[in-house]
Amino acid sequence: MDFLLDLFHQLRDLESLVATAGYVGITAIIFIETGLLFPFLPGDSLLVTAGLAAAAVNSPLNVWTLGLLCSVAAIVGDQIAYGIGRRSGEALFKREDSRWFKQSHLRAAHDFYEKHGGKTIILARFMPFARTFAPVVAGAAKMHYPTFVFYNVIGGLLWIWSMLLTGFYVVKMVPGLDQHVEKLIIGIILLSITPGIYGWWKARQSRGNAAAR
Repeated sequence: MDFLLDLFHQLRDLESLVATAGYVGITAIIFIETGLLFPFLPGDSLLVTAGLAAAAVNSPLNVWTLGLLCSVAAIVGDQIAYGIGRRSGEALFKREDSRWFKQSHLRAAHDFYEKHGGKTIILARFMPFARTFAPVVAGAAKMHYPTFVFYNVIGGLLWIWSMLLTGFYVVKMVPGLDQHVEKLIIGIILLSITPGIYGWWKARQSRGNAAAR
């Protein structure tokens, strides 16, 4: 537990976090974000930074090993979150806000699921907050379990490998980009939250149009 707490204190310095965390820490963070309803961890940016670190000469990280471990963590994490939603979904929707839990995030994931159905499990992987709560909503909605497993595996693999390999190969493809890691991470984060911002804007427009009638 002390090890994980030390990691949480380093979340603002991702390069140091990756160096300190290693395989165990990075895998643990991915699992906690996806399976234990803890949406404030830097999943996308952490994976991209880990890919960059793995591309460095004499890096202690092997990108393929890391990808395998994180893929398992992401898939198992969503399975657990689905189980939480299946068993206590209604209670979660009545739970009060806390420092780490916000009803607004859960409701947003629910609305996204209502609109996109099973595809949500894949799409939400690339959206902060949504990827934490989408499997919970699917469980609460009693989504057909084999269907959930299918979308979970596809979404988990796409998310982990796209983020890791972006970091791993971009250094080789764009010389000098390793000196601008922060800008790359900001770009990844902006791309990740764009669908959520667009969905929020569309919902607000719909409410405005309905109120004007």
